[in-house]
Amino acid sequence: MRTNICRMMTKLQNISENTLFHQYFKEWFELYKAGAVREVTLSKYYINYKRLVQLAPTLTLGHINRKTYQQLLNDYAKTHERQTTMDFHHQIKGAITDAVDEGLIDRDPTRKAVIKGKSPSQKKPKYLNQFELHALLSDLDLGPVPNWDWMLLLIAKTGLRFAEALGVTPKDFDFNHQSLSVNKTWNYKDARGGFQPTKNSSSKRNVQIDWQTIMQFSQLVKTLPEEKPLFVQGPVFNSTVNYQLERHCRRMEVPVISIHGLRHTHASLLLFAGVSIASVARRLGHSNMTTTQQTYLHIIQELENQDNDKVMRYLAGLN
Repeated sequence: MRTNICRMMTKLQNISENTLFHQYFKEWFELYKAGAVREVTLSKYYINYKRLVQLAPTLTLGHINRKTYQQLLNDYAKTHERQTTMDFHHQIKGAITDAVDEGLIDRDPTRKAVIKGKSPSQKKPKYLNQFELHALLSDLDLGPVPNWDWMLLLIAKTGLRFAEALGVTPKDFDFNHQSLSVNKTWNYKDARGGFQPTKNSSSKRNVQIDWQTIMQFSQLVKTLPEEKPLFVQGPVFNSTVNYQLERHCRRMEVPVISIHGLRHTHASLLLFAGVSIASVARRLGHSNMTTTQQTYLHIIQELENQDNDKVMRYLAGLN
């Protein structure tokens, strides 16, 4: 371990203005980000490194300026939507900021960068309404042993993330208090699997469950090993579970949504039912309410319009 760190430090010390930028970027994130960020985030750094090799194979640190950096962003944006380009910019900017601090680049070329992107593709429906969800749930095959349909039910009733649902064990249920402890996830992106921490500290939470659902799960898990994940029997693929969900959606003639769409459905129905944004944020494990507000802005605006109508009717009745 120490040898690897020394080798990496030596590489960075040998960096000059003639060093290829993609080489600097790779050595930078391997030193500063590996072990400090989640594996999924680190994989995005590797993906962006490969994009740098494709888009700017000969660009050196000494040739990075506002013009060359903007051209890099423009080239990336030709095949990516604006939000993806923004994510690319943020990761690249981190390395460039350090290069400026180290005197490898004269001034920050990312200042006032213009983020572009191709037109967004037509978005699939993100959530179902109450009647569509009821139809979907009625089509689930909830047999005596755990299967993907049981996991669809759990996500629909709790709003768990996919990896959180995979990490659920019988021990996580508190049947007396009708709640589920979310305290870990399952690393389904690695063929070896295994438990891993939640997305952030706010993701650790207790989620209340309605009595009918908690009774169903109490019967399901009563003879199962307490610390073994309910839904993992081997390698897990997100696409497999999404396909199962799609089959139910098509059979019941409701909009086809993804597993993450079930989480959106859960939150959306709670907001429409009048549950506060703060409560929904805690239930979803969001780190702050801003995330919830941004994700469900369209619903919040619709609810505000309904509130305005109520206010006007009330004030008119005071005459």
